[in-house]
Amino acid sequence: MGWFICSGQSSKDAKKELNSKNGDQIRSAASDKSNKKFPQVVAADAFKEAGLDQTAAQIFTFRELAAATKNFREDCLLGEGGFGRVYKGWLERKNQTVAIKQLDRNGLQGNREFLVEVLMLILLHHPHLVNLIGYCADGDQRLLVYEYMPLGSLDDHIHDLPPDRKPLNWSTRMKIAAGAAKGLEYLHDKTKPPVIYRDLKCSNILLGEGYHAKLSDFGLAKLGPVGDNTHVSTRVMGTYGYCAPEYAMTGQLTLKSDVYSFGVVLLEIISGRKAIDNSKSTGEQNLVAWARPLFKDRRKFPQMVDPLLQGQYPFRGMYQALAVAAMCVQEQPNMRPLIADVVTALSYLASQNYDPEVRSNQGSHSSTSTPRSRRTSSM
Repeated sequence: MGWFICSGQSSKDAKKELNSKNGDQIRSAASDKSNKKFPQVVAADAFKEAGLDQTAAQIFTFRELAAATKNFREDCLLGEGGFGRVYKGWLERKNQTVAIKQLDRNGLQGNREFLVEVLMLILLHHPHLVNLIGYCADGDQRLLVYEYMPLGSLDDHIHDLPPDRKPLNWSTRMKIAAGAAKGLEYLHDKTKPPVIYRDLKCSNILLGEGYHAKLSDFGLAKLGPVGDNTHVSTRVMGTYGYCAPEYAMTGQLTLKSDVYSFGVVLLEIISGRKAIDNSKSTGEQNLVAWARPLFKDRRKFPQMVDPLLQGQYPFRGMYQALAVAAMCVQEQPNMRPLIADVVTALSYLASQNYDPEVRSNQGSHSSTSTPRSRRTSSM
């Protein structure tokens, strides 16, 4: 869940959509890098500036969250990254299990990212975005309180599986991919101005009951271009292996930058491989670089499928899913599909419940909507 410089080493309905005014206010409220600390008054001023009622997110004291996590005990630890640690906690006042992210005061996520994440998650509401319950900003302590996602992250289910964990079947993988795409579609197409997520990766896709996928960690999110602008220029940030090449080279961020990152995630879901895996041979360490030659020969597509599936997947669906991934990771951004087209294709694939015992029926559908079939008319 941590992030690095890419070019480096390795309410409800009333506030459902961001409007341009709130977008400008978020940009203004989050732009001050001079605050060494993040006292409550800074948070209060930011909420007021963005036109929000502070009750939109609950404020917790550090003592309350320490009690919720048994003083941040190791057995409550869910995970950690460049930002700090995430703990499982129990909130007495809400009678609810939650996830509590404690930011490392010397870590990668600073005051600006903390504020952006709070404001974004208060303004944005969707079934495929994680819910923010509240935050703590006592002195220099900064914590975020989220809904608890009992199945952890997608990363936990496709990489380095423990012996007692069964690999995800094909239908579940497609369900997760479609859910993550829908969350991204909301950010790109339903908010005004659009929001560029900028940090899409497996560890930021959290899973609820029934493998319901939600996007989390919005500290790097940026407001997208509006009007005649084609991109926003920004410092290159993100996670190595997921950054779109044009963004890593120029700092020019577009919605298609997120589409590239989604393509990497989709490849991980299908192949079980990591975006960057230094344990593999040189030619296979970068997932996209490894996959590109295989994309050119349809007969080699089965080589890209996770061997843990043991051949239990629909061949036609596999070809279609890999075709979507291939289009998303095109080097030229204008050749990548819109996320809405990706949602259409993956929603179809997710709806086709695969039964390995009835493989003979898998070819009965004559066609499906794919990004390629709609790209000409939508771009």
